[in-house]
Amino acid sequence: MDINYILNTVAQVFYYFFLIFTILIISSYIILAFFSTRETSDYIKKNSFLQYKDLLSSDLAPSISIIAPAYNESLNIIENVRSLLSIHYVNFNVIIVNDGSKDDSLEKLIKAYSLEKVEYLLDEKIKTQPLRHGVFKSLNPAFDKLIVVDKENGGKADALNVGINFSENKYIACIDVDCLLLKDSLQKMIKPFLEYTDTKVIASGGVIRIANSCKIEDGKLLEINFPKKWLERAQILEYLRSFLLGRMAWARLNGLLVISGAFGIFDKEIAIKVGGYDTKTVGEDMEIVVRMRKYMEETKQKYKVAYIPDPLCWTEAPDNYKIFTSQRNRWTRGTIETLKMHKNIGLNPKYGILGMLSFPYWYIFERLAPIVEVLGIIYFILLVIFRELNWVFVLGFFLVAYLFSLVFSFVAIFSEEFTYNQYKKKGTGIELVLTIFFEPLILHPFVLYAAMRGNYDYYFNKKKKWGVMTRKGLSK
Repeated sequence: MDINYILNTVAQVFYYFFLIFTILIISSYIILAFFSTRETSDYIKKNSFLQYKDLLSSDLAPSISIIAPAYNESLNIIENVRSLLSIHYVNFNVIIVNDGSKDDSLEKLIKAYSLEKVEYLLDEKIKTQPLRHGVFKSLNPAFDKLIVVDKENGGKADALNVGINFSENKYIACIDVDCLLLKDSLQKMIKPFLEYTDTKVIASGGVIRIANSCKIEDGKLLEINFPKKWLERAQILEYLRSFLLGRMAWARLNGLLVISGAFGIFDKEIAIKVGGYDTKTVGEDMEIVVRMRKYMEETKQKYKVAYIPDPLCWTEAPDNYKIFTSQRNRWTRGTIETLKMHKNIGLNPKYGILGMLSFPYWYIFERLAPIVEVLGIIYFILLVIFRELNWVFVLGFFLVAYLFSLVFSFVAIFSEEFTYNQYKKKGTGIELVLTIFFEPLILHPFVLYAAMRGNYDYYFNKKKKWGVMTRKGLSK
């Protein structure tokens, strides 16, 4: 058989594969953008006249425990706890789980909040690492909502499980201790749990915003600024696309697979029934949502995972490429682990939308997309070396891909402008537009590298650690 014929056939197969994959992913983004705008619009109309303070200022408001794991957070722990204690909600408490910190986090907490060690009867529903110095409560009545638990180091998932064991409330709000929650965050996040009578809401998530360069004092967001570093700006754009256009759409379809570990509220009963957070994965935030959904499907209960567009949680994003790639490496490994652990869900009609739509989409367009993109780049390089190309067609293909990326980003920006419009300072609009044009060149190559490195570390290094995530602190 002619070798040239074989090579041409192989080239044609790859060509059509990449073309079909590109068309599918573009089509999926368009569909998600449509559902997202519908969901956001309906949410704003439905809640525009709602008085949250009147609705949820009663002692009958659902009880919530805020669980915040802390590891070596000495730099900001005092202000972060102060921020959590000042939330506008009646029936809640704050459980800080000091996960074997090697710094003086615990000492600072004891001094700042007049803590003393107390005896605490614990019903250990989820097996965890043992306590180290024990449980602390404040002598000051002003801090009676605060509980500090000091334990042996076991990782974030283990610390969250300790918080679940200590929680006596119906719902748990799991957050990163270095995140800033707005005053009405619990009021808005708990609302989906109250809206449905014939459907059990098992979890609720919200949009995460980037606080880099914002002015924050005493745990309060005073001024929202657009960062000066291109990496931070590009991440703001990425977050807007992901949360406003991605997760909002999946919430509309009731197919959401992940709630950010930065801030989410869960039905504690269901979380305990599925065994709490998995301590063997670095993607515990995604894995527990998938497991809770899987449990509800298998027990044939009608349920929902809700999501709201309110910018209630602000967090610090990586400000250098080393930390950024380490973070995205972990996200990739967490995704691989979750999809592998629950592979029996995929294309299984028993699990409804979860099995037939969400899981396949996540596997193809989140799990495999970086690999396909790298293969496409290799394919293109081989074509340049071994074959004559129609460069007009090649440039046209890349231009279409680039322009679609711009359009999708512009849709995210318009969605932000016509809803919550957080970046109001003069000149920010121009900076956002410039970021849109340069983001595919600034951020995307590092996202791709981190994803491929995550695949390599998972399969060849058997890497299980979180990786470096050094923060500089929000209060500046």
